[in-house]
Amino acid sequence: MKINILITILIAFTLSNTYAQTSYSSVPIPAKPQQSTIILYGATAHVGNGEVIENSLIELENGKIIRIEAAKGGMPKASGDVVDISGKHVYPGFIALNTTIGLSEVGAVRATRDFAETGGLNPNVRSIIAYNTDSRVTPTIRSNGVMLAQITPQAGLISGQSSVVELDAWNWEDAAYKVDEGIYLSWPSMFTRSGWWAEPGGVKKNKKYDEAKTSIKNLLDQAKGYCNGKESYETKNLKLEAMCGLFDKSKKLYVRVGYVKAMIDVINLLSDYDIEMVIVGGQDAWMITDLLKEKNIPIVLNKTHNLPQRKHDDIDMPFKLPKLLQDAGIDYCITIGSGWDGFWDQRNLAFEAGTAAGYGLTKEEALATITSSPAKILGIDQTVGTLEKGKDATLIISKGDVLDMKSSHIEMAFIRGRQLDLDNKQKQLYRKFMDKYGQEKKQH
Repeated sequence: MKINILITILIAFTLSNTYAQTSYSSVPIPAKPQQSTIILYGATAHVGNGEVIENSLIELENGKIIRIEAAKGGMPKASGDVVDISGKHVYPGFIALNTTIGLSEVGAVRATRDFAETGGLNPNVRSIIAYNTDSRVTPTIRSNGVMLAQITPQAGLISGQSSVVELDAWNWEDAAYKVDEGIYLSWPSMFTRSGWWAEPGGVKKNKKYDEAKTSIKNLLDQAKGYCNGKESYETKNLKLEAMCGLFDKSKKLYVRVGYVKAMIDVINLLSDYDIEMVIVGGQDAWMITDLLKEKNIPIVLNKTHNLPQRKHDDIDMPFKLPKLLQDAGIDYCITIGSGWDGFWDQRNLAFEAGTAAGYGLTKEEALATITSSPAKILGIDQTVGTLEKGKDATLIISKGDVLDMKSSHIEMAFIRGRQLDLDNKQKQLYRKFMDKYGQEKKQH
């Protein structure tokens, strides 16, 4: 009996070990810290703030950019590694906001989705501790230029706290770039819809809309009162404690909302509190640009590759919305979304910005929407988001225009000077089946 149990345990261990090796074989080993000085020479450098440096020289040391300038003369002589990248393009690493990267692996499999808690008001939930650095999705996103991501909880009115991570690490502690930097609020919908899954009747007014607004206001009032006098409490209230950062401005409140009337409701409600707010979604933001500018409220646009908000809107409204916000002087950036498609689809982030470039933005303005602008919104623009002396050496090198899906081909990438392995599951499958059918062709 004992022998049978032992054999069963050994078989189970072997199978689990084999599964683990197979499952994570496509996840590259995290890069080692930068050991020596690296000089990138000859490429066109797109700084991320609108500036372009032809025939650039970028020097990386100890994970930082210590020099960026136009190269003079021939190949520079240096004690470190000199890499000739003439004819190529250098960009800051892209930054994706409002994502579930590392929190979701297979959208259709509930057991692999760890971005939602039960209950409607969960400001104390921390996305960072659920972040999975062994996700097989992350390398595919990274190989298309996304180097940092804001990982965000979902579900409920107040979903929890977001954090910023680097997409190359052994564990969540190593990945953490800025922890618990914001709280996500999903503003209630003003309408309910019914279809084949519900009673007929189309669009109706949400009868619980005012009730949800009251719940949010009550929680903010409780949190403000608690945070102003928490020294007098014998025990901590974890939910209210998590919100104290909103009132001392160490955290921002990210509000998922799209319709213009709902956005106005959000702004009116939060005007009673001295809170830094960011609107996420903002499909109707073009209607209230004066108000947004007056209140200094940034916008995180969800998808340019999308349909219009309403059937009577211009068919190309999602494509030209970035240009409308740019002309109005609104701080904004572009992302792809969250939830079901907020992880794997982030690999197309550069092409979302590229579409905006085809509808009014310059290429450098479009680049800023996924580099310097998201860095500014996240409050990490002092260290990342542009190619400047003293900032992190987080950058990518492409053979072609990285915003153009036809010519983009990222060949090298660095996160704080660490050169990444850009291999991924998709590339491995491509090589596998190219080899398979190539061999079959030779045999026939």
